[in-house]
Amino acid sequence: MSESLKTHTLLNQSVLLKDVNDSAKVLSELSNKLFESNILPYYVHLLDKVSGAERFLVTDKRAKEIYKTLQTLLPGYLVPRMVRDEGGDSKRLVL
Repeated sequence: MSESLKTHTLLNQSVLLKDVNDSAKVLSELSNKLFESNILPYYVHLLDKVSGAERFLVTDKRAKEIYKTLQTLLPGYLVPRMVRDEGGDSKRLVL
């Protein structure tokens, strides 16, 4: 098979940001659009607590509420894993 005919699975990683994509409806729309473009929603990262980004921080409680609603809106394969980066290659599932 020629290199141009090979297909690759693309995985999307998003960051949950207050007042940007902090709703199940928005994340559901994103997941559907990604899938229509042959991209799988893979991770939704909780924002690292870094200086200057506080205004975008979504609380863990709110993130969990969003995620639970998202699970009712999408089939399982379109629900990205909600994670927190633990440094290096380590990610911890939030739920």
